[in-house]
Formats: sequence, C-alpha cells, structure tokens
Amino acid sequence: MKEIRIRAATAADVDAISEIVDQAYRHYISRIGMLPGPMLDDYAARVAEGTVWVLEEAEVIAALIVLLPAPDYLLLDNIAVTPARQGLGFGRRLLAFAEAEALRRGYREIRLYTHQTMVENQRLYASIGYQETGRGIEDGYDRVFMRKRLQE
Repeated sequence: MKEIRIRAATAADVDAISEIVDQAYRHYISRIGMLPGPMLDDYAARVAEGTVWVLEEAEVIAALIVLLPAPDYLLLDNIAVTPARQGLGFGRRLLAFAEAEALRRGYREIRLYTHQTMVENQRLYASIGYQETGRGIEDGYDRVFMRKRLQE
C-alpha cells in the first residue's frame, strides 16, 4: 500500500493545490451558475497563513483541506480531493484530521458551509455527525451552514 500522510502545505504546493481545487469544483459551475467560492480563493495567501494541509499519497498531493481559526470554532473552509483519487477515503481522513486539529487547538466545534445544490456533500457531512444550523445567501452563494460539536 502506498504511504499516505497529511502535512502542512508549503509555497511549493500552491500550483498542485490550485489544480486540485479546479478539478474538484469545475463540474459544479453549471449546477450553481457561477464559479464555486473555492475556485476564487488565493491559495498562495492561504498557504502563507498556515491554514492549508495536503494529503499526499506516495509523495503526490491527492487532496487538501483549509482550516480557518475563529474565536469559538474552527471553520472548515474547503476540502478537495483530486477526482482521480475520490472514493478512496481521503476526504474522510482529512475530516478526521480537522477534528483532531480542532481539539488540539482547544476548539469544541467545527463549522462549515456548502452550496445548497451540493446535496451529496450535505449527506456526507450529516453522515459523520454534522448538523445543519441554517441556510442563507452569503457572498452571493446559496449556502447551507453546518456544525459538529466535538468530544475529547
């Protein structure tokens, strides 16, 4: 089995991160009628902030997660898996990493949002304990807001 590890992203990873985000979100453009928010993010800035982690499979970046600190919770801002590696559990590994990272930092809650048309994402998050907390328009997107309370 190929070695899999999660590590903090570096500036050298930015091109790969941007490519994965583009590949993972491109098919949503027609569904939501505009570029998904993650496709507009500045990943060089996010990496410089120390908010991006990558999942490597045999030293090749296959997925990423962006975690933003807030006063009372950790915001799961983005998670993306390259389409060729989807369905292998990489997303779930990163979600588990986010929970462990939140607890390590002293948070007891993770929040996220997804587009209302991304129903498959909503089902996944609900299946691992996230609860919907509301719906609304934010930054021009129809969003579903979710949270998960964490246990130590």
